[in-house]
Amino acid sequence: MNILITNDDGIRADGIIELAKELAKTHKVYVVAPDTQRSATGHAITIHEPIMVNKEYIDDNICAYSISGTPADCVKIGIEALFKDINIDMVLSGINNGPNLGTDVIYSGTVSAAIEGFIQNKPSIAFSLNEFNVSKEIYSQVSKYASKIVNDIKDKLNILNDCILNVNIPNGEVKGTKITRLGERKYENVLEERISPHGKRYFWIGGQVKELEQENDSDIAAIEEGYITITPVNIDMTNNKKIDILKNELL
Repeated sequence: MNILITNDDGIRADGIIELAKELAKTHKVYVVAPDTQRSATGHAITIHEPIMVNKEYIDDNICAYSISGTPADCVKIGIEALFKDINIDMVLSGINNGPNLGTDVIYSGTVSAAIEGFIQNKPSIAFSLNEFNVSKEIYSQVSKYASKIVNDIKDKLNILNDCILNVNIPNGEVKGTKITRLGERKYENVLEERISPHGKRYFWIGGQVKELEQENDSDIAAIEEGYITITPVNIDMTNNKKIDILKNELL
């Protein structure tokens, strides 16, 4: 297959480099990634400034570019411009530095890049590691799990005709794989207020994950038990149950 790979951690992140090198063993790989860290940018696209493009080197068998845009920009530019003469069969995003679980997928540049692949009518998968700041060797090991998922589904791509797959992989022993639904993520102490040396008020957004009771079939519960989680995610946010109610109440 011809596979386009992107991420939100930037072109130099170990996660994307190791994923690209692993997939290049069995597929033709093309990389377009941000030139710097772009985590938590969601599905933003760049429309008020030019997007700069640079040729990059990752490996002898991989054609790679960095751009000054967002993860969604990377997929759009990769498919519609840089590789427009190549039939891209699949879009992969990751491997992300840290998990993308539950409602956090709304903010995730990693997941949004895969969703942009879906919008471009390409089967798409987002990969994340349930750990931060690990060694290159760990990403090399985790990329083998990602490669297996890609190869297991490559002959069944019609499964992805109305969704993407959001995959989270544990760091350490993997007990198996579970098909899950999105759990619920909430944070405490999200905003930290500070005063600059010039007396200006400003905020840092961060916080710690709240401990919430999760459904047994949620991605959050499964990853904590040591399972790879595979969650089908679509972009139809219509609450179909409310359509008839609203028609009766408002029309």
